[in-house]
Amino acid sequence: MDDIADLNLSAVAGAIADPARARMLCSLLDGHARTATELSALADISASAASAHFTRLRDQGLVEMLVQGRHRYYRLANGRVAAALEALLVVADRPRPTFRPSTPSTLRYARTCYDHCAGELAVKLHDAILALGWIEADGKDYRLTEAGAEGFKALGLNLEDLYVRRRRLAFPCMDWSQRTPHLGGALGALLLELMVRRGWVTKELDSRALRLTPKGAATLHKRFGFEARMPVDTHAGRRASA
Repeated sequence: MDDIADLNLSAVAGAIADPARARMLCSLLDGHARTATELSALADISASAASAHFTRLRDQGLVEMLVQGRHRYYRLANGRVAAALEALLVVADRPRPTFRPSTPSTLRYARTCYDHCAGELAVKLHDAILALGWIEADGKDYRLTEAGAEGFKALGLNLEDLYVRRRRLAFPCMDWSQRTPHLGGALGALLLELMVRRGWVTKELDSRALRLTPKGAATLHKRFGFEARMPVDTHAGRRASA
């Protein structure tokens, strides 16, 4: 048994040891998923070389690939991998890397993703709903819990509408600016409809951007316990003076 453990340790250590693979793994430590193109650029290697590295990392259970439409994202396989990398970084005396998205701030904060809410606001809402136990993992999807049914009804959702829409009930939809999940599926769509109907957010003309209202910020804080605030639009003054 010890010999098998030793061999497994050697294989995992060998997968981490390559400088390009180590850079890719460390870039995923912040919890944000990244595309193969982004990871190959970070590691300063070609796309073909990156493909071989991804295979090695996946074979050793260090990363997993998420397929969403035509996009493929990579992230660390689990918390144990993150903890091991954190420990190695302490030994190597290197700081933890940070994620700096380049998406415009208003779109990064709140926007539509198909028919549900995306962006920083949506990720916070997803995390709060998950923490409250209103939804729970069911394979690659979420199932609605009894507490969730009561909570969403109290918000004003008509849950019967969930089951007349012939689609997935709820699932973690990877957010392309935050690189962590927001809530997708019929439940996410119903929630956005409610937020618009109640005046918590408004849709901007000719844009997928959503604008959080003071009423919405107060309601989300009261119901879910997180602070919500629209970022300052640094381009507004330029547009006005143009």
